[in-house]
Amino acid sequence: MEEPVSEPVKEPGTRSGLLRKSRRFPSVTQDTARPEGGGRVAPGDAPAPARQWPMLLVLGTAGLGLLLTAFDVFRAGTLLIGVALLLGAVLRWALPVVGMLAVRSRFTDILTYGVLGVVIVLLALMAQPDPVINIPFLDDTLHFTIR
Repeated sequence: MEEPVSEPVKEPGTRSGLLRKSRRFPSVTQDTARPEGGGRVAPGDAPAPARQWPMLLVLGTAGLGLLLTAFDVFRAGTLLIGVALLLGAVLRWALPVVGMLAVRSRFTDILTYGVLGVVIVLLALMAQPDPVINIPFLDDTLHFTIR
């Protein structure tokens, strides 16, 4: 049985002095990996807002939705919050680097932002009074669980 290699090892048959790293994971984790796409969007000498514009765009849109909701424009505000999450999913999918908008892997971020955005938009469209859409099985589920 071979020991797992965690240090660089000399590759047999190569020129002396050249090392290769093992492809095996170390037995003890030293640090957490940054999510893919989690680097700076703009160069390091750019001002902070320019380096994190995707996150600021999503937060600004969601903040505007919360403000509208606070001023009693409920449906438009919650729709804007859902659209902000969908915008985050699109930005995470389309841009190679999104800064702090990258929290987990690309797939997990897109799935999380997208599902939450769709659910919030659907709930905003179903809100009473005068719902824009009517989904019968959800209405039946609500009546079954409450009554």
